[in-house]
Amino acid sequence: MKHLLVFLAIILLAGSTFAAKVDTVAVPSALMKKEVRCIFITPGKTKDTARFPVVYVLHGYSGNAVRTFKQDIPDLSAQADAYKMIFVLADGGFDSWYFDSPVNDQLRYESFISKELVSYTDKHYPTLARREKRAIYGWSMGGQGALFTAIRHKELFGAAGSTCGAVDFRPFENAYGIEKSLGDYPGHQQSWEKHTASDAVSSLQNKELKLIIDCGLDDPLLEINRALHQKLIGLKIEHDYIERPGAHNTAYWSAAAAFQFLFIHNYFTQS
Repeated sequence: MKHLLVFLAIILLAGSTFAAKVDTVAVPSALMKKEVRCIFITPGKTKDTARFPVVYVLHGYSGNAVRTFKQDIPDLSAQADAYKMIFVLADGGFDSWYFDSPVNDQLRYESFISKELVSYTDKHYPTLARREKRAIYGWSMGGQGALFTAIRHKELFGAAGSTCGAVDFRPFENAYGIEKSLGDYPGHQQSWEKHTASDAVSSLQNKELKLIIDCGLDDPLLEINRALHQKLIGLKIEHDYIERPGAHNTAYWSAAAAFQFLFIHNYFTQS
């Protein structure tokens, strides 16, 4: 609580002192043969030579970058100023699940984020372009996507965070559009499993990634998050795990983001 109060004080000060720059950009994706809308939030700075760490923010099922900025985490500009971090909000499609689909060549969001978006960001914005200064965070579908992407691209990301993440989506075989990316569950069970963050953590070595995972006590995804926590303990992978009152809604993940970004800021500072 002390850290959160300090954070809020910094946010209030930042809001009156700095002015983050917000760009909405159609980022070209050669892989998916389309443009992807992204929002880039760059902290106000006093020196043109200043460079910043980057947090990639992945929205949940049915969301988009504009909703993230205006509704899901509405204080991102103040947080960018307070922590001196660049936030990159990517449209992840209504139900892309942030991986490269083995059944649909038009759905390659894992490669878009890890190859095209990171490259675009480092080329066009004042980033500290190394893994120790990159993190990825998301909630729900985006929490699954953030962990999955970071684990598979540890050369790019040093930290990853998930809020109420759908980290094992196999129970939802008839919902949320997953079958469009992976095929039907009865016929593609192995593919479904290997695309979950819960399975991906098996490839981790301790301290390869700085990890933070949280979930609300009234969230229907609580048990799969608890299972992931126990799996990480069994694998002896150090991580932060938090449960607190709350449900699977905007109020919860908007508040949870404050803790997640404090954690990521501390990682950037220590690294």
